[in-house]
Amino acid sequence: MSSADIYFSCDIEADGPIPGPYSMVSFGLSVAGTYDGVTFEPHHPFARTFYAELKPISDEYVPEALAVSGLDRDRLIREGQDPAAAMTAAAGWIREVAKAAKGSAVFAAYPLGFDWMFMYWYFVRFAEGGSPFGHSRCIDLKTLYAARARAQIRQSTKGQMPRHLLSKRRHTHNALDDAVEQAELFQNLMRWPGPRPGA
Repeated sequence: MSSADIYFSCDIEADGPIPGPYSMVSFGLSVAGTYDGVTFEPHHPFARTFYAELKPISDEYVPEALAVSGLDRDRLIREGQDPAAAMTAAAGWIREVAKAAKGSAVFAAYPLGFDWMFMYWYFVRFAEGGSPFGHSRCIDLKTLYAARARAQIRQSTKGQMPRHLLSKRRHTHNALDDAVEQAELFQNLMRWPGPRPGA
């Protein structure tokens, strides 16, 4: 029986709004920490990471969406990893890290919906053995903040969070950089007791 959850901070970059018609062009994973229901133990976010850039799976793309990542589509067509190979390798790495930690892998993202949608679809579609996170082992950092802060979701953007919760790293739109930045936000949220009464 798993003794702890082990959290994988994930960020993805895509060339459109949904997987299938459009492609995930890169993703980054960073091990953020473990939680046994009582104690949260942060892990250095650069200690265990995974990064991949992928070949597009369709001819369709939204130029503005692709531009966010700064990746060159022609180079990805030539040099990007085959999605089946990349997703199978990522799933295997996640399972090995979780097994070594005697934990259960949990996907963490801010906000969860977009990154989970692409990663889950790609794991189910391409990875041997499917998703290492099952169909629902995931946590939304925006919701975690809202619950801790007793705030509405619309009040739970990074721009509205106390600055001490945010990572000091820049948001670069490189998927691994942003997964590491997000891991630090997650660590800060897990250790934060919430606002002081009257604050």
